[in-house]
Amino acid sequence: MEVVIVPDAAAGGELIAEAVATLLRRRPDALLGVATGSTPLPIYQALAAKVRAGAVDASRTRICQLDEYVGLPAGHPESYRSVVLREVVEPLGLDEHAFMGPDGTAEDVQAACEAYDRALREAGGVDLQLLGIGTDGHIGFNEPCSSLASRTRIKTLTRQTREDNARFFDSLDEVPHHVITQGIGTILEARHLVLLATGEGKADAVAHAVEGPVAALVPASALQLHPHATVVVDEAAASKLKLAEYFRATYAAKPDWQGI
Repeated sequence: MEVVIVPDAAAGGELIAEAVATLLRRRPDALLGVATGSTPLPIYQALAAKVRAGAVDASRTRICQLDEYVGLPAGHPESYRSVVLREVVEPLGLDEHAFMGPDGTAEDVQAACEAYDRALREAGGVDLQLLGIGTDGHIGFNEPCSSLASRTRIKTLTRQTREDNARFFDSLDEVPHHVITQGIGTILEARHLVLLATGEGKADAVAHAVEGPVAALVPASALQLHPHATVVVDEAAASKLKLAEYFRATYAAKPDWQGI
């Protein structure tokens, strides 16, 4: 696992956007896994700016969802399908057909989960998966004590996660109780995992995920098992890292050709 400490969220977004752009220059039809929420917005904004400036051609990029609420209509503004279309697909100038995600409205949710896992495999696998981290260490919606070998499945959200997401709804009561999420085992199959965390509120979760033991109690700690995982954190999110100076030194000495 590589840990990169950046000054702020904008710097993290630019760094990761350039990594995505580098991937697209090498593999124009790459499958990019995207996360939702406020944390990854600087990534999408910086990447869209590169596309508008002609610095990278994203016209053949494929986009896939990490998770989806169960029961929200597909057209609901806070369904993750709507969010990804609004914040990623449209700004990159992509057609909706370039986008794939699980069906949160399916009558047979289990079948929809299995179908999405199968679709990811048939698409050749995810080239780069963007991740955030919850205050309790979850990735996707794999809450604490999720199996580290889990596949795409339905999960019940904790009250903490629902409270964290209530800012996107009119009230906590409107936040769904269930989601479809890629499992930790599914996430670990991506070729490159990139996690962005910003703000002091994520500092404990980052420290446990990066420097603590691999444990189901902290789902993001599973990134320690991946051969190519990058954790990008701003100063506030890095504030609880015991090895912060080591991470700064190793990144400063890294050859440019290695990228992230």
